[in-house]
Amino acid sequence: MKSSKNGNEKRRFTMKNSKKGMELVQVGILIGIAVFLGLIFKTQIGDFINGVFNSLMGAGF
Repeated sequence: MKSSKNGNEKRRFTMKNSKKGMELVQVGILIGIAVFLGLIFKTQIGDFINGVFNSLMGAGF
């Protein structure tokens, strides 16, 4: 009886770690996509931010 309980605890621990690992992989993929898009649209993002700050400075904000 004790060995089967121990096996179930190991399985639960492994499944919990597996889910955490999958979440870590998902976060890594999302960060990679964000960096990739930032590199592709670097000039457009820079122009947009400069335009926003210029309009804020011109409005006396």
